[in-house]
Amino acid sequence: MTNQHYSKSELAGADTPDKENDNLKTFDLNSARSDATGHALTTNQGLKIADNQNTLRAGSRGSALLEDFIMREKITHFDHERIPERIVHARGFGAHGVFQAYEGNERFTKAAFLTNTQITTPMFVRFSTVQGSRGSPDIPRDVRGFAMKFYTTEGNYDLVGNNMPVFFIQDGIKFPDVVHAVKPEPHNDIPQAASAHDTFWDFVSLTPETAHHVIWLMSDRAIPRSFRGIQGFGVNTFRLINAEGKSHFVKFHWTPMQGVFSVLWDEAQKINGKDLDFNRRELWDAIESGLYPEWELGVQLIPEEDEHKFDFDILDATKLIPEELVPVTPIGKITLNRNVDNFFAETEQVAFCPAHVVPGIDFSNDPLLQARLFSYTDTQLIRLGGPNFHQIPINRAVCPFHNNQRDGYHQRIVHQGQANYEPNSIDNNWPRETPPAPSGGGFESYYERVDAHKVRERSESFNDHFSQARLFYVSQTPHEQQHIKDAYVFELTKVKRAYIRERIVNEMLSYIDDDLASYVAQKLSLPMPPKRELATVTPSKRLSQEAFPPLDIRARRLALLVQDGFSMQEFETIQDWAIKEGVILECISDHSGFVTSDTNATLPLKGNYQSEPSIFYDATVVLGGTKEVVPDQEGYLMHYIMETYKHLKPLVFLNGNERLITTMPLIEPDEGVITMPNFTAVQEQLKTALLKHRVWDREMQAKKDSGIIF
Repeated sequence: MTNQHYSKSELAGADTPDKENDNLKTFDLNSARSDATGHALTTNQGLKIADNQNTLRAGSRGSALLEDFIMREKITHFDHERIPERIVHARGFGAHGVFQAYEGNERFTKAAFLTNTQITTPMFVRFSTVQGSRGSPDIPRDVRGFAMKFYTTEGNYDLVGNNMPVFFIQDGIKFPDVVHAVKPEPHNDIPQAASAHDTFWDFVSLTPETAHHVIWLMSDRAIPRSFRGIQGFGVNTFRLINAEGKSHFVKFHWTPMQGVFSVLWDEAQKINGKDLDFNRRELWDAIESGLYPEWELGVQLIPEEDEHKFDFDILDATKLIPEELVPVTPIGKITLNRNVDNFFAETEQVAFCPAHVVPGIDFSNDPLLQARLFSYTDTQLIRLGGPNFHQIPINRAVCPFHNNQRDGYHQRIVHQGQANYEPNSIDNNWPRETPPAPSGGGFESYYERVDAHKVRERSESFNDHFSQARLFYVSQTPHEQQHIKDAYVFELTKVKRAYIRERIVNEMLSYIDDDLASYVAQKLSLPMPPKRELATVTPSKRLSQEAFPPLDIRARRLALLVQDGFSMQEFETIQDWAIKEGVILECISDHSGFVTSDTNATLPLKGNYQSEPSIFYDATVVLGGTKEVVPDQEGYLMHYIMETYKHLKPLVFLNGNERLITTMPLIEPDEGVITMPNFTAVQEQLKTALLKHRVWDREMQAKKDSGIIF
């Protein structure tokens, strides 16, 4: 069975030569041919493969089978393609923290760290980008990994997720394909950390199941302002099991108490040029300053008997469960409160795997999850040099662990005794099995009946690829929708083959939204797409970032533009407010070093307009000084102010500095352009603006008036 609605000739590229003629003048298509052109797809042993789309499983919705040598060979080779950095999620940054459970979780799980509110569980979190190398920038347009290791009293538990609730593909056998497509193209290793190129969009255009994830990738979720401000999702469907053996399917969520917010695309590109480590540095500085980021861990629970009550399949990783159908139940709080002591020893060597579970947590037959259970451990074997990676301090369980596994690369434990097998009588059969609850605490897999034919096919319940992509789009605010439109245009402009661009518009976007497809087609000078019968969906407010405002403005960064002769009294007022609100205040001028106040006191500067540009800050306050500003001689200052305005950030003019607005006719007064004689009169208005993160009306009005895209 196939889930694609393209003909065999389309998949083979037989219908493309005429369309390719548009590009022949500027691009040599023969360069795309390889030594595999015209040959059958086979295993490394030469066996011809009949189905490269589906893992062998017990029934169309059943678990994956270990005997699937085709899947195992493909993923094993993929797992071992890079050394020593990770193949995906190579660019990462981590921190230590703690987890505290809320009361009442024993209703649905027996996991001790989730049910005992007297336990504080240590943990480690690693944030990452997916496609770039270790040296790539922090803010490419990309998915963000959000991996957690809980060092529980029952063993290590790894919750490995992303900042998007869905994934590109439904079956893990396709994971090597999507990653190969999105990585730098193999003939020239270009582009780095970017999806705007032919191989990615060619794969996407031929794989309709990617539609939902890709529209998330084109949204603001793909360019987060801060690790502290990203929402996390477990993506896959797991099980929670309580002490009575009752099972719930579960989707994990973690919601930042700092709010969910992003940068603008223009801003992201500039930040990547100015500071590759922007997100890393921001998280490190916040923790060092005692401004500890927090997330609430929550779950969407689906009773076993309700597995099939939705109009989508909960085992399909390209689908989410709208919170209007199943609300998120908070179950605990995560706090990151300690930076690492050594990046390599901790962040680089930490090893996650979804198969690291504890009693009370188990797996579903989600076909993407089934492959991940195998793939993650296999990856660590090559990346960390062998089977003893669990003995590296960052990976080591805090509870005792004993078994009969011995030797191997990098064995650190000096084992004693003669018996290293089980059963044995020499050591009275130690270590021994532990029975499951209630008599013991041993792990037991959920008792699930499996009775099915061995097949390579997907359930028909996985066949709808566009309804939820449309749901996501119509659930966005107008400015978020505009950003998605412009992201598609930007990405597809970088695609050299016109037929790929046209296929994305006609065979993907037209099934999501008429206006979206028409806008992209017009901007790319493509024929208008066909009108489709679109899915009827009810917008979900919880899919917009606007649904997750911050609780406060702690760790927001404020640029204070000062000059010699500035008012020390006014500065102290601003500083007191910043300390009270937990805002990071940094002074910037036209030079570096120090600046002198009206009381002849000196104040250290963070830097100058060029070294500390406005893109590093959430708002700008112009305090000025005694120096007369001559606009045509103060280009850097004018650019600083204009860039703050362009990026929709609050802009405050104090002590008569609002006269600068008259020299910049593009600046129009709005709720984010604040002018007052002193800071006391504006602090509440500034706080309100910072809580909103951006002045979105400024962007929409500018586009309406002039067509300018900020």
